[in-house]
Amino acid sequence: MRDMGRSPPCAVPNTAQGIQTREPRAILFRKPFLEGIRAGTITVAFRQWDRPSVRAGGTLLTKAGQLEIVSVAPIDPARITASDARRAGFESRDALLAEVLRRGSGTVYRIELGALRPDPRVDLRASVPASPEDIAAIVARLDRLDAASRTGPWTRAVLGLIAKHPARRAGDICEMFGQEKLPFKVNVRKLKRLGLTESLDVGYRLSPRGAAVYESFARGSKKRKKA
Repeated sequence: MRDMGRSPPCAVPNTAQGIQTREPRAILFRKPFLEGIRAGTITVAFRQWDRPSVRAGGTLLTKAGQLEIVSVAPIDPARITASDARRAGFESRDALLAEVLRRGSGTVYRIELGALRPDPRVDLRASVPASPEDIAAIVARLDRLDAASRTGPWTRAVLGLIAKHPARRAGDICEMFGQEKLPFKVNVRKLKRLGLTESLDVGYRLSPRGAAVYESFARGSKKRKKA
């Protein structure tokens, strides 16, 4: 659907080639750590970054819910203690440092974690627009995303592909769309923030809110054809 030049449609972007997304690397937690955060046994995290991807006073959306970020501060790895390691979910200081420093470069940051609350997108996904005005407000936000895109409009095409191919691998969907995988997934996250899509173990599907918006596009298309 798109002419991406010589780049293979779903290749992982290579920053050495000048291809990169606009979002910084997110802070991610594997399942055992999310379970510890949920249980309250993990209250701090350490990451090595060129620049922080979270900020003090902000929040982080995880598969366990919306996590409060209390503080983010650089720290000398030599100052990390065994107690810090246990609070971060590691059995020992050596195990934590091996994990944190494996990237090999960047500043180490200490992130104090706060309350874990329900993901606000869950209720939003289930919130079906109640009126044409509600639909129009969502469409206006999609139009703004399209207008801000350097590669042209994409929101309706991506919603359509997800509607037609639920639970299909992201690599397959981005190939159908003709976009590299990382920027494609960044775009899908923008739709997710509007409550229009949800991630599955494999691929995506439209939420009830997203399905209502997509159906409004289909109805509009049929009316234009009849006219």
